[in-house]
Amino acid sequence: MNSTQPTLIDGKRIAAEHLSQLKRQLSQWQSQGRRMPGLTVVRVGDDPASGVYVNKKAKTAQELGITSHIEHLSDNISKSQMMDTLERLNADDNVDAVLVQLPLPDHLDALEIMQHLDPAKDADGFHPVNLGLLMAGAHPVAPPCTPAGIIALLKAYDVPLAGSHAVVIGRSMIVGKPLALMLLNESATVSVCHSKTQNLSAMTRQADILIAAVGKPHFINANMIKADAVVMDVGINRRETAALSAEVSGASSTSKLVGDIDFDNVAPKARLITPVPGGVGPMTIAMLMRNTVALYAQRQGIAAL
Repeated sequence: MNSTQPTLIDGKRIAAEHLSQLKRQLSQWQSQGRRMPGLTVVRVGDDPASGVYVNKKAKTAQELGITSHIEHLSDNISKSQMMDTLERLNADDNVDAVLVQLPLPDHLDALEIMQHLDPAKDADGFHPVNLGLLMAGAHPVAPPCTPAGIIALLKAYDVPLAGSHAVVIGRSMIVGKPLALMLLNESATVSVCHSKTQNLSAMTRQADILIAAVGKPHFINANMIKADAVVMDVGINRRETAALSAEVSGASSTSKLVGDIDFDNVAPKARLITPVPGGVGPMTIAMLMRNTVALYAQRQGIAAL
């Protein structure tokens, strides 16, 4: 077991550094009289968590000087209406980047919807064309935000990727699959585990780098990692907590954010570990802003950071 305190991966600090670089770039363009990049986030329905995420993205964009807009659509919107919305945004020259907030209602197929978005405006990197570039070992202008944020964090902390064994738990199109491709493109050896994986612990204990993206609170315990592993927690789960005083007084319980990693027990064994909150989450938003600026620069035919 690691005899020293593990190093916390400070996602807030690294995200702030990326945003500061983008702010300087945008200020330079503004001084040249250029139109600022335009980001539109398409939100379908009234899911409270989605609302929080969307508002945070819009606020960060505005702080940077990016022109942001939220298209808030009804949760019973038809497929044709949804596609009409995307086609309108595709044709709008003031919109450089479009993000469709996931998940969508059950009657809308995310892959089918994404195919109607112009890949040159795909802020989240989920269009099949952009995912295909990852598969081919290329670097799309706007890679998927959370995987890109994870790679950026690993590089910021000088974690060697080439030759390392990375184990990704989760195979979603949002995190697991694109992250596996990006790690392969960095010459890591990659294992992808999921709900059908047999003897999961035997796999996770081989990981030099373990990334958990399963959406189950405290799913990974200390017995599932090897000493001095780098542990990345993508999970954001709400767990109800109630102090004894609250129980006695009859007060309602409160909720706190926890990750997929049992942080308190895993941290002493890890070399590097992300907290929740404050780890991967801030990087996702920072990478969305980077993608927006990069897509704008591509459309304008100018260089970006």
